[in-house]
Amino acid sequence: MTTLEFRDKLARRTRRAKAPITLAMLEPLEAYFRLLAQWNVKINLTALPLDPPTDETFDRLLAEPLAASREIPMHSACTWVDLGSGGGSPAIPLKIARPGLKLTMIESKERKGAFLREAIRALGLTDAFVETDRFEVAAGKSHHVGTADIVTVRAVRADGELFETAASMLKHGGSLLMFRPAHSPTADPAGFQRISTVPLIDSPQSFLSVYRRVFHVEHSKS
Repeated sequence: MTTLEFRDKLARRTRRAKAPITLAMLEPLEAYFRLLAQWNVKINLTALPLDPPTDETFDRLLAEPLAASREIPMHSACTWVDLGSGGGSPAIPLKIARPGLKLTMIESKERKGAFLREAIRALGLTDAFVETDRFEVAAGKSHHVGTADIVTVRAVRADGELFETAASMLKHGGSLLMFRPAHSPTADPAGFQRISTVPLIDSPQSFLSVYRRVFHVEHSKS
């Protein structure tokens, strides 16, 4: 795939998803995609086809996180933690779209962590870091407890442990952004209030659920 073909396909898929994109984002997005394809030959970073890539590949790896960037202010300088970062999407494309965010990617597998560090270096991303640890363990470390403005997660089981981990990391009023394959109108988990669920891409469908971290204070009876 030539650079012209890559950019043409990216333009078509982001336009379909109504995902914001600028000229300045094209080069780093292509660099990330090519690095992912190179490393994926040796280690399993994604099951999506990369040579040649399909429309779904572009949608899931690139258009979806760019569409999610609509939920984060353009010049935000928040502290952001991505849980289970794997092959770097949605975190790296979202970081390209919102470069002011201070990103920590948490990934338990050493080889995937090595890829993420190389992506940071190759793309020249600033304020981007990798921690090789289980996110449940990382959540208990002092530099993470109650310090994050944003936590993102995709392809991680949405169970009580996940919400407890995110709750531990987030400040009061911080946001949990969950990439989901379906809109599920379930009750809000303890410590969170769902703010919105917005569609990202339509084939296959994916959604972004945005939760706000809230603390419920019980008042003692007089």
